[in-house]
Amino acid sequence: MLQTTRGIVFKYINYSETSIIAKIYTEEFGLLSFIIKGVRGKRSKTRLALFQPLTLLDIEVGFRENKNLQYLKEVKVAHAYTTLPVDTIKRTFLFFIDELLYRSIREEMPNKLLFNWLFDSLTWLDLTTMEITNFHLVFMVQFSRFLGFYPKKNVGEHLQVFDLREGQFTDHIPQHPDYAGGMQAELLDLLLETSFEKNNELEISYSERRNLLDVLITYFQLHLPGFGEMKSVEILHEVLG
Repeated sequence: MLQTTRGIVFKYINYSETSIIAKIYTEEFGLLSFIIKGVRGKRSKTRLALFQPLTLLDIEVGFRENKNLQYLKEVKVAHAYTTLPVDTIKRTFLFFIDELLYRSIREEMPNKLLFNWLFDSLTWLDLTTMEITNFHLVFMVQFSRFLGFYPKKNVGEHLQVFDLREGQFTDHIPQHPDYAGGMQAELLDLLLETSFEKNNELEISYSERRNLLDVLITYFQLHLPGFGEMKSVEILHEVLG
């Protein structure tokens, strides 16, 4: 039975001479793998550009439960990016977010709240004209809420340390090395109260932004087994520097 759903492309790999296998996070079914035959051929009616990282799609799929590979019947762009392909900073964010999502989302179960947030976040990034230097930091903090380890703040006056293992602010240094204190903890606290629309109000230096990103990546690594090393981080540091 054919069903329609929105999708967000994570990545694709070449398969045979003319086909690809694409990982697409769908609104109705969660993360699925699709085989798209002949898309790399000269006579293909479907453009390969539709499967670039984080392309937002409307798709029609004959979903088959318990199948490793699904088939697309129809595919079209749900939101055509206008600035992401040409803006250097936005494009760098796009590759960073794509790697972050690919390393974080592995379940095939649908999560419509997460999907809608991702779809809206990417659309906002494409359409905004404001300063976005801190967008990736706000994105990671908000994303952690959907993954189940959003930083917790207990009631207290002197919560000066963030325990990365426990995922909460505390008033004492833990007996392990995975914590953020001082300015890093203060900035992380500010991030919890910051929206995309107010990311430009955060006064963060280049070195502070770099250190805070490293803290957040460590935080994800601690809470997502197999997360691994982010390859796009150094490129992000270079572009934002």
